[in-house]
Amino acid sequence: MEISTIGLDLAKNVFQVHGISATGEVVIRKALRRSQMLPFFEKLPPCLVGAEACGTSHHWARELTKLGHEVRLMPAAYVKPYVKRGKNDAADAEAITRQTMRFVPIKSREQQAALSLHRVRQLLIKQRTQLVNMMRSVLAELGIAIPVGIVKALQMAREIVDGEAQLDLPAEAANVVETLAGQLLQLHAQLRRLDLRLAALQRSDERARRLATIPGIGPIGATALAASVTDPSQFSSGRQFAAWLGLTPRQSSSGGKERLGRITKMGDRYLRQLLVIGATALVRYAKEKPGTVDPRFVALLARKPARVASVAIANKMARIAWAVMARGGVFERGHAPMLAAA
Repeated sequence: MEISTIGLDLAKNVFQVHGISATGEVVIRKALRRSQMLPFFEKLPPCLVGAEACGTSHHWARELTKLGHEVRLMPAAYVKPYVKRGKNDAADAEAITRQTMRFVPIKSREQQAALSLHRVRQLLIKQRTQLVNMMRSVLAELGIAIPVGIVKALQMAREIVDGEAQLDLPAEAANVVETLAGQLLQLHAQLRRLDLRLAALQRSDERARRLATIPGIGPIGATALAASVTDPSQFSSGRQFAAWLGLTPRQSSSGGKERLGRITKMGDRYLRQLLVIGATALVRYAKEKPGTVDPRFVALLARKPARVASVAIANKMARIAWAVMARGGVFERGHAPMLAAA
């Protein structure tokens, strides 16, 4: 009996395969070691292979595609409801063969490499924050307060490393603070180099250059969107893209009554965070220099609290980003959609 569909549960060393025929009958159910994966699929005729989207799924999808198979990746949250009973690799592989849903496009090696820069940048920012907090707490216990803000903390760290800070500290405490200050400055320098690499990547990528024309989206947001969204055409509209990012209200509607709650916060948390940060910057500019931003943002701020307005603007930015990616072109201030113009 010929295999038409395979559910593949990915892992580090042991992979579970669940194959069914065109009529839905189970043809094969077995575990494969890592070294057996490609030889096994080389012997099979081209078929549909489904797998959960995870850290290594894009690599295996590219390898199996080279062998002539059609590979579809799906969010793990959509697979779970199909697991009949008990959580194990074999049950996951069987559940994958039952899917009818929107699939995850396969990322290229270049896109994954670009996203690795963002992941490392996130890690270094967290570590820098930890070092600043530790240095603040050690000095606060000894009666020395660092003013609020990362700039002030870096300035203090530079003075400590250069020996310009006049701090009356015990010898051991002085050594600890000097160590923290040195590591803080080193991390900050690494972050600066990463930001320069991302800025260069944004200038070299055609889609990222177009995304950077949108107010509130800079090199960081533009490169993250360009690398994360492989195929914008999988979304039928900008609203659907905003919903994918978790920027639309959660619905609890019934009986013809529409009830909308907080945003769903589904999808890519990092992209959503970047859009909200960019929108928060626009809100600040709208308060300080109303003439520099869209008049609709100023009117929104007059009706809603700043945080609510920031999320609403982030939703608008996501829709504009989808239009730029899906339809080409750049951001045009005052542009009216075709339906609105008609």
